[in-house]
Amino acid sequence: MRHGKKFNHLGRQKKHRELMLANMACSLIEHKRVFTTVAKAKALRTYIEPLVTKSKNDTMHSRRVVFSYLRDKEATTELYTTVRDAVINRPGGYTRIIKTGRRLGDGAEMAMIEFVDFNDIYNVKETKTKTRRSRKKTTTSIEPKTEAENNNESAE
Repeated sequence: MRHGKKFNHLGRQKKHRELMLANMACSLIEHKRVFTTVAKAKALRTYIEPLVTKSKNDTMHSRRVVFSYLRDKEATTELYTTVRDAVINRPGGYTRIIKTGRRLGDGAEMAMIEFVDFNDIYNVKETKTKTRRSRKKTTTSIEPKTEAENNNESAE
């Protein structure tokens, strides 16, 4: 029975799945974005986010733990230099998944997974200028008459 087993196995054995996610994570770190299926992108997000969080603490132990997951020295170095500098102040949510439509061959839903801080299109922060709405000054409001005006009207 598979009670309480919510992990997506992606139709692969455990070793194959681990190696595939490690390779995809290395590609994501190297190229900053990867095109893949939605299911693999979601699995990759749960795989890479804890590694990026661990990379914020640059110690020998954390480097060895990250290397045991990635199995690639260049990707580990890239993670601890370029990616770490970009996400050091971000509390989480380092990746973004954008659905790109369906694949022609089998109709699988495709997606692009990328690091949030390395996309120039979405990271442009626009400064909105505040617009002031002009208020029409109404002179039709009824103003109380002064005593002098009241006396002039009664004298006439």
